[in-house]
Amino acid sequence: MRDLILQCAGVAGIAVALIHGVLGETKVFARATIQPESLRTLIRLVWQAGTVAWIGGGVLLIAAPSMGSESARHWIVATIVAVYAFAAAANAWWSRGRGFGWKALGAVVVLAVAGY
Repeated sequence: MRDLILQCAGVAGIAVALIHGVLGETKVFARATIQPESLRTLIRLVWQAGTVAWIGGGVLLIAAPSMGSESARHWIVATIVAVYAFAAAANAWWSRGRGFGWKALGAVVVLAVAGY
């Protein structure tokens, strides 16, 4: 059962990452005025680097049960929980507790810890 929970955390992590990427492109950068243009490109790439990293974390959470190593499972969960928990805390601080981003990120953390 804990393997399934950990894999659900991975799927949720990937979903959150994809939503993050899409909202960044459609809501944030569609309205943002950033000059010079090269700086705008850099900020977009850094934004999407987070998206890619979260997708990678989700993939690792999905794969962790099949690795057959408790040590690998431990370090994957610990690392991904730290990454997502930081993102959740930053999002909660930035949004002053409103919105769903920090809650979705927090749900991934809770599922990953439960699947540990």
